[in-house]
Amino acid sequence: MNRKVIIIGSGPAGLTAALYTARANLNPLVFEGNQPGGQLTITTDVENYPGFPEGIMGPELMEQFRTQASRFGAECHFKHVTKVDFNTHPFKVWVADEIFTADSIIIATGATAKMLGLESEKELMGYGVSACATCDGFFYKDKKVIVVGGGDSAMEEASYLTKFASEVKIVHRREEFRASKIMVERVMKNERISVIWNSSIKEILGSKDKGVHGVILEDVQNKNTKEEKCDGVFMAIGHKPNTDLFGDILDSDAAGYLITKEGNTATNIEGIFACGDVQDHVYRQAVTAAGSGCMSAIDAERYLETLKNN
Repeated sequence: MNRKVIIIGSGPAGLTAALYTARANLNPLVFEGNQPGGQLTITTDVENYPGFPEGIMGPELMEQFRTQASRFGAECHFKHVTKVDFNTHPFKVWVADEIFTADSIIIATGATAKMLGLESEKELMGYGVSACATCDGFFYKDKKVIVVGGGDSAMEEASYLTKFASEVKIVHRREEFRASKIMVERVMKNERISVIWNSSIKEILGSKDKGVHGVILEDVQNKNTKEEKCDGVFMAIGHKPNTDLFGDILDSDAAGYLITKEGNTATNIEGIFACGDVQDHVYRQAVTAAGSGCMSAIDAERYLETLKNN
């Protein structure tokens, strides 16, 4: 059965798109992918989403999004899209050997924070390890934190964290930052920020019960190791948009983020829309992702109206 709309991905963007398209009687089919609920499922406390004054757990918030979309007829599946064909209309989407077709597609596959690849980092994500200062900085009032990275995002995270933390240390594996000059100057002038050069984190120390209490640092030149005490570790080594599936089909920028037209969520192929972190490398918040999910649903609905009228 051909669908009016298929949504690839979930999280705040995909599930908001599902809610709006469902309420427009478009009966959306949602493939939630490898991480149903998106990056919020690895966030413990969400305190900055409007409407939850006491805060809410990330996975719980996503479950509420899903329940609300399903109530209006969205069909959500924890399945992963393996291939697409956007050259023919209706568009084709594969889940393993199954083929689905739709008149419009909304892409909400998100982005994945780059990690160091440590077991302890994976285990403590959301329990003292974070990839988002604006999401979690508030929890580190008067505490010591480490920011890992050397680009603009690391400088931004470090500067932002000084609003809360008593001390911020940037750990960088080289002896100079690759960030823009103005960002570096701002960081170097800040009394609360210091830099540990030519170093990498080999281990994050802590537990889910008690959180993080330190890291093991290795000097990249002489391989000496030392323990550095801290209460939190923020990864700021970049994000990778989840766009492998779309290869050369859709226009993307140098970093791989899908390019949407100014003022709406349309991609370079008519009838294909993108929302959330897969096309937003600036804000990366649950509330902005939800907002763009709403936009893509309205854009898709208007596009489907034009098909009817032609």
